[in-house]
Amino acid sequence: MRGVCAVLMVAAALLETSARGAPAPGAAVCKGDAGLALPAGFCASVFADRIGHARHLVVAPNGVVYVNTWSGRSYHYDTPHEGGFLVALRDTTGSGAANVSERFGGTARQGGTGGTGIALYKGALYVETNDRIERYALTANSIVPGTPPEIIVSGLPLGGDHPMHPFAIDADGALYVDVASATNACQERNRAPASRGISPCRELETRGGIWRYDANRTGQKFSPAERYATGIRNADGITLDASGRGLYATQHGRDQLRQNWPALYKPEEEATQPAEELLRVREGGDYGWPECYFDEVQGKLVLAPEYGGDGGKAVGPCAGKLSPVASFPAHWAPNDVVIYTGGSFPAHYHGGAFIAFHGSWNRAPYAQGGYNIVYQPLTDGVARGRCEVFADGFAGAVKEPGGAEHRPSGVAVGPDGALYVSDDKHGRIYRIVYRGSGAGAEAATVTPCPPVDAPAGPIVGGMARPPEGVHENAGRAGAAGTVKRLPIPKGSSRALVALGEQIYHGQVGQAPCTGCHGADAAGTPQGPSLLGKGKTWLWSDGGVEGIAKTIRDGVPNPKQYPGTMPPMGGAQLTPEQLSALAAYVWALSHAGH
Repeated sequence: MRGVCAVLMVAAALLETSARGAPAPGAAVCKGDAGLALPAGFCASVFADRIGHARHLVVAPNGVVYVNTWSGRSYHYDTPHEGGFLVALRDTTGSGAANVSERFGGTARQGGTGGTGIALYKGALYVETNDRIERYALTANSIVPGTPPEIIVSGLPLGGDHPMHPFAIDADGALYVDVASATNACQERNRAPASRGISPCRELETRGGIWRYDANRTGQKFSPAERYATGIRNADGITLDASGRGLYATQHGRDQLRQNWPALYKPEEEATQPAEELLRVREGGDYGWPECYFDEVQGKLVLAPEYGGDGGKAVGPCAGKLSPVASFPAHWAPNDVVIYTGGSFPAHYHGGAFIAFHGSWNRAPYAQGGYNIVYQPLTDGVARGRCEVFADGFAGAVKEPGGAEHRPSGVAVGPDGALYVSDDKHGRIYRIVYRGSGAGAEAATVTPCPPVDAPAGPIVGGMARPPEGVHENAGRAGAAGTVKRLPIPKGSSRALVALGEQIYHGQVGQAPCTGCHGADAAGTPQGPSLLGKGKTWLWSDGGVEGIAKTIRDGVPNPKQYPGTMPPMGGAQLTPEQLSALAAYVWALSHAGH
């Protein structure tokens, strides 16, 4: 997309005219400390803050940053800005921080929920909103459009586990749209233990791949006929190389291998398998989902258990699928990718991929991972060595969905070579520049990604408390109050509630409760808070038996949250463990907070 804008002289002239009188931000400007850990010579500052749940972003040739924001059930049905989901940010002082912020586009009052995808092409801004991609005309007189948008394509599938539609536009005007899967692995019962995969997977007719449309045409309708590539579970990141024609995408690997198939996988493999992927997307390519997943240790695609896999040994039809260009640690969640085409970073970074990892939720009870920007060196589309952790520290002290301060979601390169990063937790936009000895220098130091065979590490979900206590909060995982302070439901016992606490934090039974409800049980974008008296219960009356039934049966279609909750969270709980967990959840909901 960035290469496209550079060659479209008319569009570039139009966008540059709108910035007359505005100082162009210099690549070396970096005022303030954004709290990120970076390689030597780099500096990160806050370009903008609290603009809403910022997803993807793009930077115009004149330096204006356009951001698409999202709202709705993934953010606890927050109150979106009345000015619209799209944001235009501008630095007119050369300080490196936006002093102009204007909003436009659809609003919640109009039935909008915002979106993720955004791109510039031929002097116009293309954005995803709900089930469609729209085009806004930009003029020389304003950084925001003055006319309503035109619909380029509509009817894109919504709902399910992955409702968003990131996209990219190549130099010839081909519009590549991610239409991600509605399920985890195309099972008969989504995310349910031992549920077999549907064969053939009918979902692949309308989901699980990349579709191609024409960015120059309006009024196009989604249909199976425009599928460009298949077998891609969730390509949240999608971009083009410097030629404007080489298409790349990141793939979110599937979840719950151990939880759904405990006889085939070791407990630690829940946190170490499968890998996240960077794909070189080709027309007609099949990248394996749902039959296959990529095993980093073996360096190959292997057969999924839903389709007859045996825990990572069998390959079967996966031998004929396309492997990724590069792979990354499991569950880090690659939400966006950009090929670096700027000139201000050291030569080490030219032509490689910067990837925004949103951070994991499902490595529990082991430590969560990601919440960073990773750099993958590339040469002619082939990985050049192991990836590097380029920027870290976004999450703060707690790398966990509910406790993270910020979560990287989008990444873009500005005309001055600066790297912009969006955060969808608190709406921050970071600007990273190089202030070292020269753009031709190699990176002085790099931090390699964990090796492919890195262990899951110690169990941290329970943060074992010292028996003497020392302090009532010592060693706590953050759950609401120690067990000795929680109320006990009628017919239960403090010992049973204590067992429930261990189950909740993954110390017993391998239940992934903290991934969706948070280590402190205060809720995350994946699941509701379990705390506090007077809760509104959506799936039971709030009694222990009702809570137990909800846990046992799962929630296939949550009313206010994405994805699904499989029976017992995908774990294999005994009747006693189920009763203990239900008693603990009841105790959390009836404690005075």
